[in-house]
Amino acid sequence: MATTVGQVHAAIESLWPVSGAEGWDAPGLLAGDPSATVDSIHLAVDAVLDTVDEAVAAGADLLLVHHPLLLRGVTSVAADRSKGAVITRLIKADCALIAAHTNADVVETGTSGVLAAALGLQNILPIVPSAGLPSRGIGRVGQLLEPTTLGALARHLAEILPATASGIRVSGEFDAPISTVALCGGAGDSLLSEPAVLAADVYVTSDLRHHPASEARENARVAGGPALIDVSHWASEWLWLETAAAELRDALPGVTVTVSELRTDPWDFTVVQ
Repeated sequence: MATTVGQVHAAIESLWPVSGAEGWDAPGLLAGDPSATVDSIHLAVDAVLDTVDEAVAAGADLLLVHHPLLLRGVTSVAADRSKGAVITRLIKADCALIAAHTNADVVETGTSGVLAAALGLQNILPIVPSAGLPSRGIGRVGQLLEPTTLGALARHLAEILPATASGIRVSGEFDAPISTVALCGGAGDSLLSEPAVLAADVYVTSDLRHHPASEARENARVAGGPALIDVSHWASEWLWLETAAAELRDALPGVTVTVSELRTDPWDFTVVQ
């Protein structure tokens, strides 16, 4: 029996329930006919023109992305605008679009969980547990199997994560000892004051802005606190795609599931002074 968009959506809901999403989020079925047949699913972090073209060229019937295309309100999906162009190309190709965002962040094998596992962390717990589900929540904190230094950890992250122009930025002493790691895939400066982050030796996340990072650095000098490692937002979440693909293959036997290797990090190059 053929698999439909609606059945794929139900499988996604089972793996990453929308009830776990933040209130401001907009995951779920964004475009497509629930009754349409799905033989192939393509995964990407972002629904941008390149990943849409890749999915269409591969013959995918559904594009599953991490970041919702319509997270912020739009007044037009005309094809002369980027979001409209994405929607138009998908509709013309009969390719549905579904997003699994913060609902995929909070699960045990979500974006932060996958990054924590890649670092080999032990005794992993959420930074902010979900109500009633202590193993789920935003971010992760755990202990390294063997202590290391801040510089060595940053280099290890460079080996784990796909390369981007922005690279990896670090705030702290290169030789500082590291045993406890807190992390959050994607933008995580909202967690800088969480007790689990403050008690860690280092906090790994993305999109750290000047003022929150500066304040955290200065507070650490006065009262103690973690070193900071800032990595690419896209790279920190791209790691999750292969785990998500494997889970979908198990949930939807007979459906082909592929993962995009296109870099959708927005930066193309840097100039080092």
